[in-house]
Amino acid sequence: MKAPKRSDATSATTAGAGKARARPRGRPRSFDRETALEKALLAFWEHGYEATSVSDLTRVMDIGAPSLYSAFGDKRSLFEEVVRVYGTRYGSFAERALAEEPTARAAVERTLREAATAYTEPGHPHGCLVVHAAANCSNPEVEQSLRDRRNANIAALESRIRADVAAGVLPPATDAAALARHTGAMIQGMSQQARDGASREELEAVAEIALSIWPRTGTHTG
Repeated sequence: MKAPKRSDATSATTAGAGKARARPRGRPRSFDRETALEKALLAFWEHGYEATSVSDLTRVMDIGAPSLYSAFGDKRSLFEEVVRVYGTRYGSFAERALAEEPTARAAVERTLREAATAYTEPGHPHGCLVVHAAANCSNPEVEQSLRDRRNANIAALESRIRADVAAGVLPPATDAAALARHTGAMIQGMSQQARDGASREELEAVAEIALSIWPRTGTHTG
């Protein structure tokens, strides 16, 4: 007696199921990219670029190395993205002050006061990532990128100071380049002081002294 013949539909369904089982499927991403990126940011912020290894990153991000490379590229690419996110999320106060305050001096006063707060806030590492991450960095591209960011901030302030000199807000003899670099040195120094344990109040006192050297004209108060 012959076995009953399967219908064409049944055969097609079985064959299709076999093909589906045989077809490799990509593994869905099993982690939240933004959460992992924030964890990487905190690691770089705490330890700097050089001292943060790929194994450190995979541990704190709670992902495997293949997932890290797939989602973020190599360590340098991840760090570059971290710096961009840091600039938007934590480090934009100086840029906002320059854009919103009426004079360079007012912008610097606001920047130094906000730095004193931002650099000592609980919940994240103290100081500035862009300053600290460059410490002992042996990667010339990373080091140059961070240096360019810091110098761009100084250049923006210098331009604003020159505009105030031209407008008569600051005396004609004001050394715009030196004054801008002095401010950059104060911000970088406050970052290190914060990492060394200085309080917000202590950094605010430093900011007051830094502001006392700013020249004034007889008609503008900045």
